[in-house]
Amino acid sequence: MNLLILAANGQIARIVEDRILKEKKFENIHLTLGLRNANRLSALKNNPRVTLLETDLDNAAEVNKAMAGQDMVFTAVVDHDANNTMTKNVIAAAKANGTTRIISTSVLGIYDEVPGEFGRWNHQMIASGLPTAINADKLLAQSGLTYTTLRLPWLNDRDEVKYAITTRHEPFNGVSGSRQSIADVVLRIVVDPAFAANESIGIADPATQGEDRPVY
Repeated sequence: MNLLILAANGQIARIVEDRILKEKKFENIHLTLGLRNANRLSALKNNPRVTLLETDLDNAAEVNKAMAGQDMVFTAVVDHDANNTMTKNVIAAAKANGTTRIISTSVLGIYDEVPGEFGRWNHQMIASGLPTAINADKLLAQSGLTYTTLRLPWLNDRDEVKYAITTRHEPFNGVSGSRQSIADVVLRIVVDPAFAANESIGIADPATQGEDRPVY
């Protein structure tokens, strides 16, 4: 399978890449890694399972070039552009190249699904970016492509993989989670593209539920 990771130098993206290249169950996956400065991943340039491309998500032609021949794409950064240029470029390139599976990164709170004092605080902290995130999710849902929106919690660098998944119709469970956990969800979709298909899923450590602020 050919997997394209965009914004491929991000922390979660790097965990996904590392596990794909090291774990036997992913040995049949070829990675195309798109990022603004390909030199940041120069340690991978001689790996026969890796193609490095300089890809600016705001550049439609570069995104289209990266998407050629891909079965699945993971966009490892949240769309913060008021015009949703990044999301629109990914959708258009996927349609043009026959890429049918999209994994997209978003934030918690786009459905007012985060309860309690933490939900109030979270809304206050990310309010300026919510309209963009909400619209990116709508664009994916309306695209006709098979997508998963990952609603990320406040992230930490703990080593443990521990998370609960909630749907868009359920209260978000937890306040924080590890980047390792988010990478694990991405890899579950890579292994089984039917997992969380056409869903927007919340991901967090359920042990942090009830906290008023993020847990680091």
